[in-house]
Amino acid sequence: MATPVLEKSPTDEVMDFLLSAPTPEQILALRPSAAVQERLRYLLDGNRNATLNDAERAELDMYLQVEHFIRRLKVRAQEKLAENE
Repeated sequence: MATPVLEKSPTDEVMDFLLSAPTPEQILALRPSAAVQERLRYLLDGNRNATLNDAERAELDMYLQVEHFIRRLKVRAQEKLAENE
């Protein structure tokens, strides 16, 4: 399987999104790009098969950190919406 190449890292995508001053609703609707999803699938498959090199393991760890941040951000956005109801 060919390794997908990303134009922007997941961190870059998140930073660009946050710089657009999204609303809580937009934060809740945030999803990774198709390229990021494909790359993550590649890394997760490699992790399951124990075929990742050190750089790919580090990249997977970065993805997991970004995902954790986004989950926390979405919790805050949901709380903000609840306050405004």
